[in-house]
Amino acid sequence: MSEDLSPAERFAKAKQTKRHASLDNFISLLKFPLDDFQERACRALVQGHGVLVAAPTGAGKTIVGEFAIHLAVEKSLKVFYTTPIKALSNQKFAELQARYGEASVGLLTGDTNINSDAQILVMTTEVLRNMIYANSNALISLGYVVMDEVHYLADRFRGAVWEEVILHLPKDVKVVSLSATVSNAEEFGAWLDEVRGDTSVIVSEIRPVPLNQHVLFGDELIPLFDDESKQTRVNSDLVQRHANKMRQPIHKPTRGRRGHPGLNDRNLSRIPKVTKPEIISILDEADLLPAIFFIFSRAGCEAAVQSVLASGIRLTKPEDKQLIRRIAEEKCATIADEDLSALGYFEWLNALERGVAAHHAGLLPAFKEVVEELFLRKLVKVVFATETLALGINMPARTVVLDRLDKYNGEGRVQITPGEYTQLTGRAGRRGIDTEGHSVIQWAANLDPNYVASLASKRTYPLNSSFKPTFNMAVNLIEAFGQRRSRDVLETSFAQFQADRSVVGLARGIREKQESLDGYEQSMKCHLGDFREYARLRKETNELERESAQAGRQARRNDLRQTKGRRAQELKLANLKKDLRSHPCHACPDREVHARWGERWWKLEKETKAIIRQIESRTNQVAKPLTVSATCSSSSTTLR
Repeated sequence: MSEDLSPAERFAKAKQTKRHASLDNFISLLKFPLDDFQERACRALVQGHGVLVAAPTGAGKTIVGEFAIHLAVEKSLKVFYTTPIKALSNQKFAELQARYGEASVGLLTGDTNINSDAQILVMTTEVLRNMIYANSNALISLGYVVMDEVHYLADRFRGAVWEEVILHLPKDVKVVSLSATVSNAEEFGAWLDEVRGDTSVIVSEIRPVPLNQHVLFGDELIPLFDDESKQTRVNSDLVQRHANKMRQPIHKPTRGRRGHPGLNDRNLSRIPKVTKPEIISILDEADLLPAIFFIFSRAGCEAAVQSVLASGIRLTKPEDKQLIRRIAEEKCATIADEDLSALGYFEWLNALERGVAAHHAGLLPAFKEVVEELFLRKLVKVVFATETLALGINMPARTVVLDRLDKYNGEGRVQITPGEYTQLTGRAGRRGIDTEGHSVIQWAANLDPNYVASLASKRTYPLNSSFKPTFNMAVNLIEAFGQRRSRDVLETSFAQFQADRSVVGLARGIREKQESLDGYEQSMKCHLGDFREYARLRKETNELERESAQAGRQARRNDLRQTKGRRAQELKLANLKKDLRSHPCHACPDREVHARWGERWWKLEKETKAIIRQIESRTNQVAKPLTVSATCSSSSTTLR
């Protein structure tokens, strides 16, 4: 009974009831019940923890982020929702505006600034990093930060930004990290727990809509895995067909040493390349539309649309065509006719009316918005897209098609990783619409089915830090925060954590001890003089007195050398006592109160230095550029 509870227990019970009420209120706004992992993550939030949610693409991780927004609004706190790309920020901005109203939601993407003082702000991760470095007023009353697609931390070009944000955010801000399923989620969560405080790690490997994997061998769709093997063994029929094709010789004359034709054979297996329009027809007959074709270049996406238009394919009905035109005209009404003509609007509209579109970063934002809406309405049946579409944009399809498994990364062609493959094929299967999703890989002579299976079988992949401080980053850190705090940042990074996990905990301990040291120093301040100096004299005097007493007890023979040593020690002790009595703080009426704080300060200072030595004796590869940069910066300042 409540009468038997203590006041503290009644408060805790009331608080728990309120927490449950917050979650129950949120659930009542949804059209579907929460999955187990979603509910566990939400309960961790109401208990005051940060969370890391790792789950497959399309599993519904964003629900947890939306609950963080719900809590922030309920508590009258600010909340930031960060994404890796502008397209995802724009989409989330529109969704949140529809739910909370235009006045409550803002958008910051570098080139867009809408309602920047709003309680709910959607932004790219770089914008938040810049806000932190500038100590923006927008950080005041910030309660939650949702980091969508946090596995982007592994990106070698931009990943360091995610770590900087996580490390620099104020301690009282709860971080909600949403990630694809990674194999080392517990390791990443342990790092978050070290640098952010209590963080719950919620992992789910259940894909809401099962994924069937196929290989398009010529014009025939063949399962990648044996049906009875539950996707653990490659389809033996596919392996045999691949082997047969690779064994077929094609006679091609080659020139001998003297330039004459030779009789050498090259084992060049060929299979007719199925065109994009033909693939669409195959998918349409198999009832596998709508589909997203991932093509790793903007020019490739546009060329694919043109090839479909040239083939005469039409995937829409007459009534669809009218609705498509009306939506496109409404979205583009503010663009002048002459600009529309220059942008290729009418050719683009023609493709839309036939149910086909491209989607890439070079497309006008209004055009991309139209494509996304039409695809969600099932009016556009085929989209040719670059990989940015795989990063969380709400455009799931029944089928995802990959015509190659390599891409140009700015330096050369490289194979896509298991993580990228998972992200791309994760778009297949619409929850609540499809009972299963499908991925299709177009076969080529160099495409070994076993290699494809190795990508498709790895439902998880490791999240490795890409945090490698450059000279510029180190200089900027020092300029913004000073060398001491900058070194702390590097020593507590996920990169350092993976290199030497214990260093992160030690560095965090230093920060906590430094806060205590600052507090002790404040408490022992004396109006008469430097009490820290007085405390040092007092400490040395006490230590020397103990040493003298101990030496006297242990002395066994009284030779001349020992006598001289004791006299020197006695002289030093007498001088220390003289300095102590003449120090201004010796006359302070609160001297003994200050002294107690001084003793604590010196003890903690000794412990802190010991931890620093531990850190310096262990791996410090991440922080090394900082020392170089500090030296260079100091040198350049001297030269000026």
